[in-house]
Formats: sequence, structure tokens, C-alpha cells
Amino acid sequence: MLIAHRDLTFVTASKDTLKVPVCLFAPEGSDKHWWCRYTIGWPDGTYASKGYGVDQFQAIWHTMQKIGSDIYFSDYHKAGRLYFENSGSGYGFPVPKSARNLLVGDDKRFDG
Repeated sequence: MLIAHRDLTFVTASKDTLKVPVCLFAPEGSDKHWWCRYTIGWPDGTYASKGYGVDQFQAIWHTMQKIGSDIYFSDYHKAGRLYFENSGSGYGFPVPKSARNLLVGDDKRFDG
């Protein structure tokens, strides 16, 4: 079941804007083995993965961090033409501590 959705925007070299949907699905599993599926609809194809945890909260948190890492390490971010609300403001997803040096805008201000 889809529990959250956010559209990022990518501006192409020809100045066209493309939606980049990010979808987070409800935790699945039992006992101490939980996971959340997520997808990122990049312009060149949809990427699907999972984040894992010992309970539902940890699975959600780790998945959110994986989403943030996937975005910040992407070629779309590196191109400087990917944004959420405003260019350069960040994407609103957490990243692991080891990747916080990559944060920009509000992401850096609040989580850096």
C-alpha cells in the first residue's frame, strides 16, 4: 500500500520540466524483519528498492535515508537541475550521517 508520494522536478538541457515521482510503500514483514519498498521515477526509468529494519519504524527510517542517498548520489542531482519546491532548497529526505556533506539548502540547514 502506498503511504507517501512526492514529486521532484528535473529540468532537461532543453528546459523542459519532468516530474520525478518518489513513492514510499507501507512496511511489510514480521517479528524483527521488516522492509519498505520505494520507487523513484527517474527520467531514464523507474528505480525500485527496499529499506530494512528490525521494526516498522526502523524500516521506514532506513528507507527514507536510502531515498535521500539515492537522490543526492544521482546524476540528476549532480547536474544541478533537480529540485523539490525551489532550486537548491534540498529534497526533504534524510541521509545517513556519512552523506550529510552532500546536503544543500534546507536539508543542510536542518540536518547538516
